[in-house]
Amino acid sequence: MSRRSSVDGTTAVVTGASSGIGEVIATRFADDGANVVVCSRDRTNVDPVAERIEESGGTALAVECDVTDREAVDELVTATAGAFGSIDTLVNNAGTRFITEFDDIPEEEWKAVIDVNLHGTYHCTQAAGDLLKEGGGTVINLGLSSAANRRGTPQLSHYSAAKAAVINLTTTLADEWASDDVRVNCIAPGFVAVPAVESYLGVSAAEIDRDLVDRSIAHPSEIADVAQFLASPSSSHIVGETIIVDGVPRIEETPGI
Repeated sequence: MSRRSSVDGTTAVVTGASSGIGEVIATRFADDGANVVVCSRDRTNVDPVAERIEESGGTALAVECDVTDREAVDELVTATAGAFGSIDTLVNNAGTRFITEFDDIPEEEWKAVIDVNLHGTYHCTQAAGDLLKEGGGTVINLGLSSAANRRGTPQLSHYSAAKAAVINLTTTLADEWASDDVRVNCIAPGFVAVPAVESYLGVSAAEIDRDLVDRSIAHPSEIADVAQFLASPSSSHIVGETIIVDGVPRIEETPGI
């Protein structure tokens, strides 16, 4: 791998890193030489991730953090600074969703989805802002099935609304922080072969052929590929973009006359 595509020597914070996309991104960054801080609302869920990274020769710190709790987020930033002195990349991966018809969504569920996906992104990004600006860092916003933020998805109106807001936040903040040499971008994956999707669709990551173009399910490593690219100098002129990683486009047929 070329040096411009490397994250070696940097420090990355990955929220929602206990499993799935977050775990794979954290592991990828650590394998390439980054110091990685993995967090989840339950420390026991990220301790094993940090241990596996350390056993493979990487450097990782596990931190318990509920991204909806600003005090906990501030403690996450403090712990990262104490351990590694900086934050070069923030990956806002923590998210939650519920499959519910709009008419049936209780207010508590609506608030919970918005709180984690949107407010959590706000808390983590704002809290890490000073450290990101010190070294000209990167912010990568990401959430499972975030292609919903562009097209909308039935029974996921609250999730789709939150992710649409994250895209707008990405664009706006990218403009505001450009003068501080901080690049803000977003990854919008469609279906990814993580445990939740495996239980829903019956397709595991081990069954995904990454060389096959004609497919609609991504391997988690393909999302990590994009995250590493966005965190590296190779993407130095990509700012405020949302990169959709959703396989073959859904082409609509030409309507009849």
